[in-house]
Amino acid sequence: MTMEKFDAIYQRAAERKGGSDKLEALVSKPLSKDELAAIAEDRWLSAFSMKVFQSGISWAVVRKKWPAFEELFFQFRIEPLLMLSDEILEQKAQDPSIIRHLVKVMSIRNNAQMIYEARLTHGSFSRMVADWPAERITELWDYLKKHGDRLGGNTGPYTLRQMGVDTFILTGDVEAYLRNTGVIEGGKNTKRSLQAATEAFCQWREQSGRSMTEISQIIAYSTGDNHLQ
Repeated sequence: MTMEKFDAIYQRAAERKGGSDKLEALVSKPLSKDELAAIAEDRWLSAFSMKVFQSGISWAVVRKKWPAFEELFFQFRIEPLLMLSDEILEQKAQDPSIIRHLVKVMSIRNNAQMIYEARLTHGSFSRMVADWPAERITELWDYLKKHGDRLGGNTGPYTLRQMGVDTFILTGDVEAYLRNTGVIEGGKNTKRSLQAATEAFCQWREQSGRSMTEISQIIAYSTGDNHLQ
């Protein structure tokens, strides 16, 4: 099956959203490399941790409680968290001001370790992410899954997008589009599917001059149950 040109995808999305102006207002753009590199490492850990806790729980509930998480976990500063023993983390996991989930609380220290180790190799976790080539973005997803804790599936990619990294996300709408057009087959997280998806996004990037972040959102708006009400 011939891959659809990006212009056709864009026009369909614009029609569904009431015109180009309204579509553009919905589409977010990634940060620059310099902006990504300037992000403090504690903000990465806070973002990863929030997404971990939001898995299977109301996102609004987690956001409401997040100031308490920030206070209890030293504003997610890396070094103090690495010094916490299992016993202290178990005590913190029982604090009524947060969502009490021991396994997820333990992931905070584990992901602090991931960020610290990246710092040793790349100067900072932020610099590593900033320098990661967009055409290999799914390898960064894999890095987070392998070196982090509970960052597999869409948790890692969603956090990257939220923080301003140029990445596509295999949401339900995007995955369905890629399947219906024959870009991917089989499991969406297989090496073959991820490579095929990446190659498709790289082609659309060349055609449009847009980021993968923008393209991913425009594809989602061009399909699925998101018609303008």
